Amino acid sequence: MTSPTEASPKHVVVGVGGGIAAYKAIELVRILTDRGCFVSPVLTPAAKEFVGELTFSALGSEPARSELFSDQTTPIPHTFLGQRADAIVVVPTTAHLLARLAMGLADDLLTATILASRAPIILAPAMHTEMWEQPSVQRNIETLRTRGYIFVGPEDGALAGGDSGMGRLSDPIEIARVVVSVLDGFEGPLTGRRIVVSAGATKEALDPVRYMTNRSSGRQGHAIAEVAARMGATVALVTASPLELAPDVRSSIQLTRVSTAEEMGEAMSRLFKSADVAIMAAAVADFTFDAAANKLKKRDGAPDPTWIESKDIVAQLVSDKTENQLVVGFAAETHDVLTNAQAKLEAKSLDLLVVNDVSDETIGFDGTHNAVTLLSLGEPPTTIARGTKDAIALEVLTRVDLLLLKEKK
Repeated sequence: MTSPTEASPKHVVVGVGGGIAAYKAIELVRILTDRGCFVSPVLTPAAKEFVGELTFSALGSEPARSELFSDQTTPIPHTFLGQRADAIVVVPTTAHLLARLAMGLADDLLTATILASRAPIILAPAMHTEMWEQPSVQRNIETLRTRGYIFVGPEDGALAGGDSGMGRLSDPIEIARVVVSVLDGFEGPLTGRRIVVSAGATKEALDPVRYMTNRSSGRQGHAIAEVAARMGATVALVTASPLELAPDVRSSIQLTRVSTAEEMGEAMSRLFKSADVAIMAAAVADFTFDAAANKLKKRDGAPDPTWIESKDIVAQLVSDKTENQLVVGFAAETHDVLTNAQAKLEAKSLDLLVVNDVSDETIGFDGTHNAVTLLSLGEPPTTIARGTKDAIALEVLTRVDLLLLKEKK
């Protein structure tokens, strides 16, 4: 395990949640300080029911804090801690803390510090199995993962009260290893990967003022780009959608705005040359036109434009890809969904196909939710239940990460 240099110690906030595993945070503070980190312990009020501030003050790099409003040494403790932090780790992260973080609450010093920081956040959950398996807890975890929070554990093992099962806090040495890797540049499972994503509906001109397009909003493609960035990837987004990127990743995503299928194809081919993965989430027009030079007039009768087949961007990417590159396609179907999608997967030799039934009015076009099926050659279909488009993006990117690891082997 590498260590931060003594000349420029990294600042780590160690948050301590109110669970029986709080005593293990003491060992984490000791390990991190031994490795040259400047450690600022922050305890929640509930944590003090299990452990004392004095122990953390003795082992940390400065006195432990727990109060948002009565800190006499720092007028605004949460911004002071949050802005200088290079990483924040919460041990243990209880079910209650997960819920508060997912909702964006700032009702104590620790949660306020997290909201006031742009540093990577590492969460080490610990709770009884019954709590860990609750759907509400799992939804909160999913929400936080899509925002780029890094999770360590939990593990299967001995729990409080003589119980055993999933929910045991990971070993402090393992948590420290993840913290140090984050300080060394690790941002998430896609760190070091380059991903290019397409989004939105292309527009094909009929004349100078009219065009043909489709109902795609680009929300799913934008969600994939944003979640990929939060997972550590270097992301380029080629979009025909007017949507803006989320503020937290806006500066870290290379954005190329296009309008036509031809423009999108040129941009995707160029960017894919230096990428590991191309994800074609855009709804590209199958046909374009020999557009009229002047505005078409109603008095001249119904126009009869010449339909020209658009270039198949996915086919071009598959043709150009090297052995270590992946191409992910999307299929929006209205009938015989899996049959049509399987045929597309095989015909285009895609590494992964994401298919959704756009005849279902509760998902898909311009909505905030989606439901998809993931198809890979030689693998059974994987159904992803209805969820936010961020949640769908996380599932797609998790599969992409597994495929990249498989390629590496």
